[in-house]
Amino acid sequence: MAPWGHFLWYNMLMDKLSYDGPIVLAILDGVGLAPDGPGNAVSKARTSFLGRAAREYPHIALNASGEAVGLIAGQMGNSEVGHNTMGAGRAIKQGIARIEEAFTTGEVFNSEAWKGAMLRVMNRGGSNANIDKNGNSWYNGVIDQRTLHFAGIFSDGGVHSHISHLEQMVQQAYNEGVRRMRVHAIFDGRDVLPQSEPKYIQRFEAFAAKFPDADIKIASGGGRMTTVSDRYENDWQMVARGWDMMVNGEADYYFKSAEEAITILRRVKPGVQDQNLPAFVIVNEEERPVGKIEKGDALIYFDFRADRAIEIAMAFTYWDFPYFNRGSYTPDDVYFVGMTEYNSDTHVPEHRLVQPVAINETLNEFLGERGISQLAASETVKFGHVTYYFNGNSYDKAPGEEHMRIDSYTEPFETRPWMRTAEITDAVLANLDKYKFVRLNFPGGDMVGHTADMEATIVAMEAIDLSLARIAAKVDELGGCLVIVADHGNAEELLDANGVKKTSHTTNKVPCIIYDNTVNKVKYQLAPVYDPGLANIAATMAVLLGQNDYPESWAKSLVVVK
Repeated sequence: MAPWGHFLWYNMLMDKLSYDGPIVLAILDGVGLAPDGPGNAVSKARTSFLGRAAREYPHIALNASGEAVGLIAGQMGNSEVGHNTMGAGRAIKQGIARIEEAFTTGEVFNSEAWKGAMLRVMNRGGSNANIDKNGNSWYNGVIDQRTLHFAGIFSDGGVHSHISHLEQMVQQAYNEGVRRMRVHAIFDGRDVLPQSEPKYIQRFEAFAAKFPDADIKIASGGGRMTTVSDRYENDWQMVARGWDMMVNGEADYYFKSAEEAITILRRVKPGVQDQNLPAFVIVNEEERPVGKIEKGDALIYFDFRADRAIEIAMAFTYWDFPYFNRGSYTPDDVYFVGMTEYNSDTHVPEHRLVQPVAINETLNEFLGERGISQLAASETVKFGHVTYYFNGNSYDKAPGEEHMRIDSYTEPFETRPWMRTAEITDAVLANLDKYKFVRLNFPGGDMVGHTADMEATIVAMEAIDLSLARIAAKVDELGGCLVIVADHGNAEELLDANGVKKTSHTTNKVPCIIYDNTVNKVKYQLAPVYDPGLANIAATMAVLLGQNDYPESWAKSLVVVK
């Protein structure tokens, strides 16, 4: 455990708060602040408890996007960086900010992972091989082809990936002599407009056309919620469909081009969002796949956000892999490269273009050192956020810390918009008297909000409100305090300025409500914090827990003892 360094001297002089019951941090995933309007599912929902709490208790609007959570200015926040920031007590440069820096400095192309991928593709025939203009390796007159593959979320959303990074890598690989490249496109429509994928296909194919002596093609594709991009092992069949599409060249649909795929699938499945497009494979005139990932190839997975990249990384790199049948594949077959490290505990993948930023002095570590018991709870789709990301990208538990996961539904979120909100609440209430600090995540505002289905998102918000009322009643009974916060915006803005459905996160501020009916509420007041954000949450929790001497690296507490 890292030393805590210097502490804030003036906090050490404060009187300490003391609660009989727990301090509960309820994280409303994807619930931002915005004026009432036709796209605001939060204001349209019947949320009597939240409405009363916001009126009658201290209420602070927090920054949850851009530089406040370690991203570039103007970049919408997300659950990963939101939980990182809350748990670390400070904004950590990460996500697109960290990756952009790595491309600018040359870190990406100077990495051992990049050099290894180039070596795999360019040197198959040995040191005396000749490379022709098509990237074929010739040795003793025998052709032996290798392909450089790229896969990842195919948009400029900047939450999980960015198409500009793909373009920069294609350019660099070409400069280094690679002439055969294939792209496996995981369509977005979530961090960008719901049916915007043709724009990205046209953009990339125009870019690829700049290299007439190279063979650069989109080889397969599918929506991020149907192929590859599962998280927290909720639906391995999603990953299996992506594997079949990329490795086996097998899917329900086959087309001659990605543009043809989108055109026909839109006709076959009217109104389908990009994130839900089925898997497809591009084939040549002989009806053969144009770019299966084969033994001897290299694959660069260009997502930098870990939660939806780790499972496909596991599929390509784990020797012991029980989740679906990979046929005769072994991890030696393909040189797999991740944009960064996707699991800091297992260090997967081994080969990565950008080294991760170490996060220390986290809230869970600080409380564990002080002997304060902790519980983290959510359902599968956000379990990793309230545990792994909140704890500085680690599943390691501090002393006295426990984690509780409720299995999520695997059906589309809009069909069960209440999600597992009640079950999370039941589990927390059954254990609320056993822990001093409890944090939980209600995913509905984010997961249902991403569908841009207004009625479903309203239902999600109303389910959350009912559960918050139940938790508040128990907190009152035990003599504790409930802090309600959100990690980023989403559900409050389901339509853009033109009235078009909006499935992405927002840059809106998020609420922070301190619900407290104990005698302690007269002992503290809101602190004069300039431009508060999610980074202030860790110190606030510490002060409410009677731990005023929080690390100097943390942003200041939102409350100060009088």
